[in-house]
Amino acid sequence: MVWGGISLGGRTALHVLARGSLTAIRYRDEILRPLVRPYAGAVGPGFLLMQDNARPHVAGVCQQFLQDEGIDAMDWPARSPDLNPIEHIWDIMSRSIHQRHVAPQTVQELADALVQVWEEIPQETIRHLIRSMPRRCREVIQARGGHTHY
Repeated sequence: MVWGGISLGGRTALHVLARGSLTAIRYRDEILRPLVRPYAGAVGPGFLLMQDNARPHVAGVCQQFLQDEGIDAMDWPARSPDLNPIEHIWDIMSRSIHQRHVAPQTVQELADALVQVWEEIPQETIRHLIRSMPRRCREVIQARGGHTHY
């Protein structure tokens, strides 16, 4: 499992989670505290965390951490279409890994390849995806929550 954050002006480091499942405590201690908090500070006023409703994200310990740190998180309705632009980044990364002439043979090789691919994604690609949000939201509304080409 990997985690990364994107914004119009940059991105966080890609974090590859070690073995085990992502619990709320791990999310707070490995993602929110060391990655999100400093990134929110670097972005400055207006920072808004966009995450889905995965259990660790909505757990009380994580919600309390965000509140204590003054980090606003976007409300994410249950069973809503996944419009998060990061999903397109994951797709780009997956395609890039699959197109390699020599596939990663170990978990560490895969982790290293993912970090490399993450760092090679042009910032303009990220900006384009983020700027497409209003258009994508309009299409979902027009489709009444149904299928769109996104």
